[in-house]
Amino acid sequence: MSFLVNVDPLAMTTAAGQLELLGSNTVAANVAAASVTTVIPPPAADDVSQYLSQFFSNHGQEYQAHAARGAVIHQKLVTSLENGAIDYVDVEMRNGHDFDEVDSWF
Repeated sequence: MSFLVNVDPLAMTTAAGQLELLGSNTVAANVAAASVTTVIPPPAADDVSQYLSQFFSNHGQEYQAHAARGAVIHQKLVTSLENGAIDYVDVEMRNGHDFDEVDSWF
């Protein structure tokens, strides 16, 4: 059984650019939220307030750690899309396909 794969390198690079922007915006939002979500002052001096303050601060710190790992994975996806488009064009050009608009893709 053979499969026909039709790839649009322009669509791949466009998607990579849009995902890059989304990732940048997400990282910026996480950085902006870090100070107010990782260090939450207790509303009072009692033990319950202290406990809840630490509880929510810990959750904020865990979120920031997960967000950082997510940003790394996100960047790998963007890089894979970009490299996939480049590799596709490279193979097609080696196979003799003429791409008139190759320069506009990158």
